[in-house]
Formats: sequence, C-alpha cells, structure tokens
Amino acid sequence: MGTLDWLVIAVFVCALIGIVVHVIRQKNNNSADYFLGGRDATWLAIGASIFASNIGSEHLIGLAGAGASSGMAMAHWEIQGWMILLLGWVFVPFYTRSMVYTMPEFLERRYNKQCRTILSVISLISYVLTKVAVTVYAGGLVFQQVFGIEELWGIDFFWIAAIGLVLITALYTVLGGMKSVLYTSVLQTPILLLGSAIILVLGLKAVGGWDALMASCSAVEVNQYGDHMTNLMRDLRDPDFPWLGALIGSAVIGFWYWCTDQYIVQRVLSGKSEKESRRGTIFGAYLKLLPVFIFLIPGMIAFALSKDGIVVNGEVFHLDIPDAAFPVLVAKLLPAGVKGLVVCGILAALMSSLASLFNSSAMLFTIDFYKRIKPQTPEKKLVRIGQIATIVIVILGILWIPIMRSIGSVLYNYLQDVQSVLAPGIAAAFLLGICWKRASAKGGMWGLISGIVIGLTRLGSTIYFSNHPLAADSWFKAVFYDFNWLYFCGTMLIVCCLVVIIVSLFTKAPDPQQIQGLVFGTATPEQKAATRASWNKWDIIHTCIILGITVAFYYYFW
Repeated sequence: MGTLDWLVIAVFVCALIGIVVHVIRQKNNNSADYFLGGRDATWLAIGASIFASNIGSEHLIGLAGAGASSGMAMAHWEIQGWMILLLGWVFVPFYTRSMVYTMPEFLERRYNKQCRTILSVISLISYVLTKVAVTVYAGGLVFQQVFGIEELWGIDFFWIAAIGLVLITALYTVLGGMKSVLYTSVLQTPILLLGSAIILVLGLKAVGGWDALMASCSAVEVNQYGDHMTNLMRDLRDPDFPWLGALIGSAVIGFWYWCTDQYIVQRVLSGKSEKESRRGTIFGAYLKLLPVFIFLIPGMIAFALSKDGIVVNGEVFHLDIPDAAFPVLVAKLLPAGVKGLVVCGILAALMSSLASLFNSSAMLFTIDFYKRIKPQTPEKKLVRIGQIATIVIVILGILWIPIMRSIGSVLYNYLQDVQSVLAPGIAAAFLLGICWKRASAKGGMWGLISGIVIGLTRLGSTIYFSNHPLAADSWFKAVFYDFNWLYFCGTMLIVCCLVVIIVSLFTKAPDPQQIQGLVFGTATPEQKAATRASWNKWDIIHTCIILGITVAFYYYFW
C-alpha cells in the first residue's frame, strides 16, 4: 500500500462520513423512520442496497475461492437475477398491502403468532451465528492479506481489522438506522463495481485474454465423468454439483433468500410505493448478474495465473489456497492508487453487508419481541431499543468469531449447508401461504417446525458422521448424511409442503377476512387496480432482458 492508496481511502472515508452526518441530521422520530427509512426510498436506493447488502466477505473470499477451486459450479447461486424478479413481481404487492415491518410479522398476519415467533427466533440466531460472525471473520482475513500485516502494536492484525470494521459500521448504523444503510449503499455500490471491474480487466490481460482463460481452465477435469472447470452443468453422477441438484438446490435457497429473508426484503419494505419497490428489485436483478464476472471469474483467473506460472509485476504468481484468490489478486496485480480504490470497494462491500445485518437484526428484536411484550412503548423509545439491540448483536457476533476462526477451512461449505437446510421450511410456509387460500395457521406452523426438526437433524448428522468416518452404514446415515445436499434440499421442500397441505386439510380454514389481500385471488378491486397502475411496458421489457441474459449465460457455460 503506497501513499496514493492511502489518499484514495481517506477520500472515500471522508465521503462516507459526510453521508452519515447528513443522515443523522434527519431525525428518526419513530420506528418506521429508523428501521425503514420512513418508507420513502426510491428504486435507485433500493436496488443499490439490495446488491450491496448481498455482496459481503463470503463473496470476496468464498465465491472467488470457489472459482479458484471448482470453476463455474457455484455460478448457479449467483446468476439469480430472475429470483429477485419474483420478489418484485409476485411478493411486493402482498408485502405492500400488509404494511408490515418484518417477515415474521407477515406470517402472523397470514397464519398466527406462533409462526411469527418461530421465524423470528430462526432469523435472529442465524444472523448472529452465521452472517454477522462470518462477515467479520472473513473481513479480517481479507484485510490481513491485502495489507500484508501480521501484527500491529503486538496484536494480531486480524483482530484489529475485524473489530475495527464492526465498530465503524455499527456506529453509523446505530446513529442513522435504515437511511444510513440506503444512502451509503448508493456511494458504496459504484465503488465496489468499479474496483472489481478493474481486477477483472487487469486479470484477463495478465492471463492472456478470455480465450486463454477458458482454455487453461477447460483443461482441468473436476470429476471422472469428463466435466471441466468451465462446465456449469455437471454430470448427474457428480458427487458435489450434479446439474439437476444444483438447479433445484439453488432455486430453493434463492427463493428463501431473495423473497422471504428479512435481510433482503427489508430494502423493499422501505420503498415509497409499490412501483418504486418493484423497480428497485429490477435494478437489483441487473446488478446481481455481475458477481459471477467480478468475483467468480477473478477466482478462475487467479487459478490460471498460478497453474500456468505466469509472471505478474516481475514475479511468478502463486496462490497457496483458493480462498486467498481475490485478496492476492488485489495485492499482486494492481498499481498504486488503483489498489486503494479496490480496497475501498472491499471496505464498501463489508460495511454495507454488516450495516444491513445490524439493522435487520435490531428490527426483528424490537418489532417482533419487545413491541409485542410492551405494545404501548413510545416510538422514540423503540428507536433506542433498536439501537441497544444493534450493540448487543455486535458484541455477540464478535464473541462468536473465535469459534468461526477455528473452522475457517470449511467456512464456506458450512454456510452453504446451513442455508440448504434453513431455506425449505420457510420457503414452504411463504409459498403456500400466498398461493393457497386453504393453507391454515396450523399448517403453516407445522411446516416451519418440520423444517427446523429436519434441518437440525441433517446438521447434527453432518457433524457426527464427519467426525466418525468409520460409523456403520444405516438408513439414517444414508438419508441424513450420504444423500447429496442439493437433492436433500429439494426433497426437504417437498416434505415441508406436504406437511403444510396435510395439516391444513385436517384443521380449520383461515378466515377470509384475515387473508384478504395476502393470498392470490383475495385482492379487492382497489388493490388490483393499484398493483396494475404500478408497472408499465418498460418494467416488462427490462424483466425480459434480465431473463434473456440469464438464459444466454446458461447456454454459453452449459
């Protein structure tokens, strides 16, 4: 890092401070102002926030590392622009009509209070133990690699970088709430895109161009069935990413994440209208087409540079571990000044992801627990409770880091496993909740419970059998451990849907008044007219363009 790099970083930090100060001056008078930015966000802020919230250290480390180790296999999870379109076109009308703050609150409106509590608990635990801790953990590793500093003032630089990142992000999130998340995303997103695009261009130049990269990676077989690193669709016998399982698993996880997870949907709930929220998802879907190219492809570039022994800036490029691909490219490939810009992009991704996590977690606690216990709490006190909840979540996330660090070698796989068993039960409850008027409160509740029980059984089995490789074969081991995780995810969704359907058929049907406007076929003429007035031909054209790009991508890398 040269003087020019530090100067670029200083300019970025000053701009960030300016935005945060501007946001803080706009008083948060009530919980809607603090948690949803007053529900007046435009499509630009919503789309940028969706993208910036999604891109975190799991992309900077995990996705680039996946590109360096397995090639295009993980691209299924990233070329998910069409799934964000489902949020905008299908779910936004229901969420907008319900005027809810949180996804658990929506489930209470659709089903009952028990469903709200179950989803709130699942969400809070998963945020603290996975998203917060993992983002901070991986962020510390990124900056340790980029800056090349092992210790500072006698302290492991990992801890200085990780905790410093948390404290700075928590400060502006606590003070500014949702507005600080939305406004800073507008600054952070273009910087992240520009910095990553520079890495892609310089990396392709170093490796000899796109054709040279494809030739180098396509020469590497990833299984005994003739598949190579450049193949997106792997043989059905592939033990890790069979093409059918990848399509099913990525769709289930994508549906849960993009359409029902508070972490993402909260951006849409902050929209000033149904029109702005939908257009925000379309803009976010455009941006979501980029991670494959700005993170996964650079990982493949790092692999090719190391594999072919290419000289970069006077020395042979060497990659020790796949997860170091992106930070090593930053450290070895970029000239002074540009390196500082890319570091700003990394910082932007980490801070935006963390800020969104803090705000969403605080909102879940404040609205779904505290306000339910004390419904007469003044609005200004709810804002203070949200700020305190954010601080507590920050502390819990930091305390979990040592445990996450101890399993760092399997961190990304661990995250995918957790998501694959977390998603199906929640997805089933939401999917049938808005598609089937007969889905009852008991059906939704037992669908969520069955998802938790099956998911925890799968995770427990994975931990046990991974540490006991000589355990005897049994039907239990075959189902809950040996069964491919992608097929298990799809099968689990079917089981949870069946639970919702069967229990619903044997229990009391929901009151038509309760579900009015929350399920297909129940909207009033006024609600239908409002939804129709919220889109025009340009929304359809841009939607078709995104779907066309997705199809073209699958065709090219088939």
